[in-house]
Amino acid sequence: MNLGLFFMPHLAPERTPKQGQEFILSTIVRADELGYSEAWIGEHFACGWEPVPAPDLLIAQALVQTEQIKLAPGAHVLPYHHPVELAHRIAYLDHLAQGRYMVGIGAGSVPMDADLLGSVRYEEDGTPTMLNAQMTQEALDIMIRLWTEDKAFDYNGKFWQFKRRDYDDFEKGPFLKPFQKPHPPLGMAGISDSSRTLALAGKLGFRPMSFYIGAGYLAGHWDAYLAEATKAGHSVSRDDWAVSPPFFVADTDEEAVELASTGEVARFWEEYMIPGIVRRGLAKYSKADPSHTDDMITPEYLARHIWLVGSPQTVAAKTEKLIRETGGFGTLIGMCFDFIEQYDAWIHNLDLMINEVMPRLQRAMPDQGCAAGPMQ
Repeated sequence: MNLGLFFMPHLAPERTPKQGQEFILSTIVRADELGYSEAWIGEHFACGWEPVPAPDLLIAQALVQTEQIKLAPGAHVLPYHHPVELAHRIAYLDHLAQGRYMVGIGAGSVPMDADLLGSVRYEEDGTPTMLNAQMTQEALDIMIRLWTEDKAFDYNGKFWQFKRRDYDDFEKGPFLKPFQKPHPPLGMAGISDSSRTLALAGKLGFRPMSFYIGAGYLAGHWDAYLAEATKAGHSVSRDDWAVSPPFFVADTDEEAVELASTGEVARFWEEYMIPGIVRRGLAKYSKADPSHTDDMITPEYLARHIWLVGSPQTVAAKTEKLIRETGGFGTLIGMCFDFIEQYDAWIHNLDLMINEVMPRLQRAMPDQGCAAGPMQ
C-alpha cells in the first residue's frame, strides 16, 4: 500500500493565497523527500474554505521542487472550463511532468461555484436545474477525442461548438498531445454511500478514489466500481483504489487527538464539514455506535473514533482495521488540513506515518504489501 496526500485544500478563510501556497508546496516537498507516492490538490472558485482556483499552477511549481512524487489536480471541475482549453493545459503539464502527472476530474458540488460559473439554469419560479452532470460528460468526450484522434472534425454539442482542423503545415498544428498515451491517468472521487461517480469511473475505466468519513459505506464503493468496470470489460485491481481519510500521528494518543481536533481543523469541521455530512444524510457513517446522535459528532469524537489519529501503534491498528473492513486498497491518501500554526507537528506526523506506522502495518499485514519509504 502506498501513501499519498490530498489537499482539498482546507485553509482558514483568512489565510492569504501566498500563505496557502507556501504551506502546500513545503508539505509536498517534504512528502517527496519522505517517499510519499502522490499528492492531489483540489479546485474551487467561490468557497473560502477551499480557496485554490488553479491547482495546476501549484503543481507546476511543485514539479521543479520535487523528484519522484506524482502530482494531480483533484479535481478539475469540467463544467467550469472550456474543454478544448483544459485538454491543452493538461497535455502541456503532462509533458512538463514527464510521467509524474495524473488528473482528477469531477462535476462539482459547491453551489456557489455552480452559480458563479453559470452551470445552473433557473426557471421563472426560481426552480434550479443543475447542468453539471451533462456538461461533464460532454467535456470529457471532447477532451478524449482531442487527445486520441488525429483527423479533423466539427463538434456541435449542447454546450460547446468548435472546429478541429487538419494539420496545417504553415501553422504546424494542431500540435499538442499528452506525454502519456493515450492521456494521463484519470481518476474520479466519490463520497456518497451509493456513489454514481465511482460507478461512472468503473464504466470509463478510470481510477477510483473514496473520501473517508467512516468505514461503513466503503465496501459498497468498490462493489459499485467493480460492477460497472466488469460490464464495460475493464480489468481492474484493488491496487488501483485509493481511500482518503484524515490522519494525524504524534508520539502519544492524547497529543495526536489534541492536535487533530483543535484550532483551524476543529473550526473547519465544526462550521463546514460536519454540517455538510449531516445535511447529506451521511452522519450515520461517522458514528462509532449507531445509537450515538448526530450532535455527538465533534472533531474530538471523530479523532478518537473515526479518523486515523493517535500514536504510531494506534494508527497502525486503526489502518489495519480499515483495510480489513474495506477488503483492501492500493493507496491511502491522507486529507490535509490547515496546520500552518502547528507546522513542525504536521511535518513530524508525515514522518511518523511513513517511517513508524507503515512498517508496523507491513509486519501485521504482509500480504497487503504496505510500502514504507526510507527517511531522507
